[in-house]
Amino acid sequence: MSLATAQAMGQDDDNFYKDKTITLTVGITPGGGYDQYGRLLARHLFRHIVGAPTIIVRNLPGAGSLTSVLTLAKIAPTDGTQIGTFNAGLLNDSMTEGDQTRVKFSQFSWIGSMTRDLRVCVASKASSIKTWDDLASGKDAVFGAAGANSNSANGIATLRNLFNLDHLKIITGYPGITETNLAVERNEVDGTCASWIAIPDGWVRDNKVNVLVRLSPNTLLEIPSSARYIGDIADTPAKKDIVDALISSSELARPFIVSDKVPPSRVAMLRKAFTETMADAEFLADAAKSRLLIDPVDGGAAQKIVEKLYAMPPETAEKVRAILKN
Repeated sequence: MSLATAQAMGQDDDNFYKDKTITLTVGITPGGGYDQYGRLLARHLFRHIVGAPTIIVRNLPGAGSLTSVLTLAKIAPTDGTQIGTFNAGLLNDSMTEGDQTRVKFSQFSWIGSMTRDLRVCVASKASSIKTWDDLASGKDAVFGAAGANSNSANGIATLRNLFNLDHLKIITGYPGITETNLAVERNEVDGTCASWIAIPDGWVRDNKVNVLVRLSPNTLLEIPSSARYIGDIADTPAKKDIVDALISSSELARPFIVSDKVPPSRVAMLRKAFTETMADAEFLADAAKSRLLIDPVDGGAAQKIVEKLYAMPPETAEKVRAILKN
């Protein structure tokens, strides 16, 4: 490519987003953590994109957010005017399904992830499950999840299959965490597994739930110390290896991607804007006001993490696949 051609392409990109609208699709229903993060990004990202485009948010739920990902891959514009975020639980399903997977996330261009994940499993005070020992001892329990491929479903399946909790049942018919949380409050289910940010403020503050266990090694002061990390509960090296594989995707807890057909120079623009937004003081103040944790992974690093996930040895992928079976 000649210098003149490269300069012309750069000038074209500088002008591309002027008077344009970017659609940011959220693969989950309104109100949950993915929706909150998507809307937070939309409120600030435009200021860091040359041309300051308008950014609108569109919720596109379905199949644990797979519908939105397939839309991005097959239908959405490929010029950089559509960005997608989805339930990160799809990463685990995709990397373990081999040739059967309907989507491969290494075949998208990654813009970045707004935070690493911190996930817990909770049970309603109205249920008979008060502690992890209650669950592990064989007390019947029904947990709700936001779709069969969601992080919530994967978290429950991990508890059941890794620790042989055959009495733990999963209901996966809820379109999002908002509806799952409502089911817990109505006592339709005993509990759920979710990102800490998706646990309603009043649940812990008003002593409405028991936090049973952590699905992430990191923690916060608000999370009871009695909620142990499953990697510490795992009692064999083989189980610990499976836990390590399962939590690897938690590095990309709030992911943002575009079609791999978007021109590389435009992907670079979006990645730069994303990185700048993550350090923007106004953005960080807005995140703090909304109680949204920010621990970002930039687009290039996210791309490498995804490539590493798909390079998992087949024998490890098979073990993870068995654990995630709902």
